[in-house]
Amino acid sequence: MPGQIVHFEIPADDTTAERAFWGSLFGWQFDAAPGPFEYHMTRISEQTGGAITDMEPGKRGMRVYFDVDDINAGAARVKELGGEANEPGPVPGMGWFSTCEDPHGNEFGLWQNDSAAPAPAA
Repeated sequence: MPGQIVHFEIPADDTTAERAFWGSLFGWQFDAAPGPFEYHMTRISEQTGGAITDMEPGKRGMRVYFDVDDINAGAARVKELGGEANEPGPVPGMGWFSTCEDPHGNEFGLWQNDSAAPAPAA
C-alpha cells in the first residue's frame, strides 16, 4: 500500500550492542544478511521489517522506508516537490529502493517490492 512504512534502518557503529538493546527492549530476533557490511534484519509484522547496520559509520538517526507502486515515479515525485532522491537501486530478488531527503533535510527512503529485481551492475 503506497505510503505504508515497510522498513527502517538503525545505524550503529557497534551492531552487537545495538542488537542487544533493541532485542531486549522488544524481543526482536535478528538474522544477518550477506554483504560487504553488517546488516542484521528483524521482522516487526507481516508488512514491516527493520535492520541494524554499520554501513554508514558515525551516522545517527533512523531511516524509514515507505512503500511505492513505482520506484522511478516515486523518486521523480520527491524531486518535483523540492526534495532529493538518489537513483533507485536493486536489492536482488526483493525489490528497489531510493534514499531521499525532504526539502528540510529529513532522510527517508522509498521501496518497491519486485522479486525480479536483478543484482546491481558491476
